[in-house]
Amino acid sequence: MSDPQPSRLPLRLYDTAKREIVPFEPGELVTMYTCGITPYDATHLGHAAAYVGYDVLQRRLRDRGHQTRCVRNVTDVDDSILGKAREIGVHYLDLAAAETAKFDDDMIALNMLPSWSEPRATSAIADIRGFIGMVLDRGHAYEAGGAVYFDISTYERFGQVSGYDEATMLEFAAERGGNVDDPHKRNKLDFVLWQPSLDDEPSWDSLWGPGRPGWHIECSALALRELGTTIDLHGGGSDLIFPHHECEAAQSEAATGEPFVRHWMHQAMVRMDGEKMSKSLGNLVFVSELRKEWESMAIRLAVVKHHYRDGWEWHDDLMPEGTERLAKWRDGVMAGGDGTEVLDQVRDDLDNDLDTTGAIAAIDDAAAEGVDVSEAAMLLGVDVSPSA
Repeated sequence: MSDPQPSRLPLRLYDTAKREIVPFEPGELVTMYTCGITPYDATHLGHAAAYVGYDVLQRRLRDRGHQTRCVRNVTDVDDSILGKAREIGVHYLDLAAAETAKFDDDMIALNMLPSWSEPRATSAIADIRGFIGMVLDRGHAYEAGGAVYFDISTYERFGQVSGYDEATMLEFAAERGGNVDDPHKRNKLDFVLWQPSLDDEPSWDSLWGPGRPGWHIECSALALRELGTTIDLHGGGSDLIFPHHECEAAQSEAATGEPFVRHWMHQAMVRMDGEKMSKSLGNLVFVSELRKEWESMAIRLAVVKHHYRDGWEWHDDLMPEGTERLAKWRDGVMAGGDGTEVLDQVRDDLDNDLDTTGAIAAIDDAAAEGVDVSEAAMLLGVDVSPSA
């Protein structure tokens, strides 16, 4: 990559909470938190799409002269991983370690920038207990049935991230593990901060009895521990807007009294057979399986051609198309024409709400004209050298 080229125009990104494209103008150091995997299965295309999007953002920020500090957590204790470990008869931490190693291998193959930190939920139990104590002390939580719940009635900004009405919140909470019928809750939308463990689940001592963290609390505790009270950008899949990110924002700001996130960025879903690609549905295309047949950079191209806010459908033509595009870009590199103009065009496209679709088209045209597109391609994280 050439020397950083700060632009006179700001990079503009869609902000989920503001519901519009706005300038993203952080300081020299950009702090980012992206929700990571729950490691009970292999990396699928939905994961790849999310992390490719944030990777391209980091590359453009660095190209503009910023430093980036991106934290991506590993949820190594929650209902999903405990259930899977129970099902296959292994210790949950052994399952997490094995699947995290596979995930890391896939990320390296896809040319992802290394995360600044990849903390595990189980590394933050002390932080989580202290965090819950802060929320309780500020009057935003209550104890009931051996658990601790966040009381949404005490937090008037609940709904700030999603903008959803109560009916939609209840629908999504029920679909996404919110247990809206828990009899210990004062309000169906209240959420768990600490919960009793089942007999075969891990348990830690606390002031509220033995148990384990709720789902949302780990990301708040890790983000604050690793990046400080207020972070520049928080990301994840669009299915995390509610309840996960809504609850994160509420409990974090309730605990600290300070803004939690300056900019919310969400990746649209990848579909297969008309349904969101997800572990629970089983309609998955695994990166590790694709890598057995296709070059990793062709896989990345198949993903990055889609704009991060546009949901898209996986189909079998994507990989031959990505392979053909990679070959044409390499032909342009071999021709050796000056790539300055296409590099500037790609910079402009990425500054326009991370328009990777426009950037791909610009590189296609330049490569067809015999232009060296290697630097422009690398802004998308695509290494066009033959050995990549």
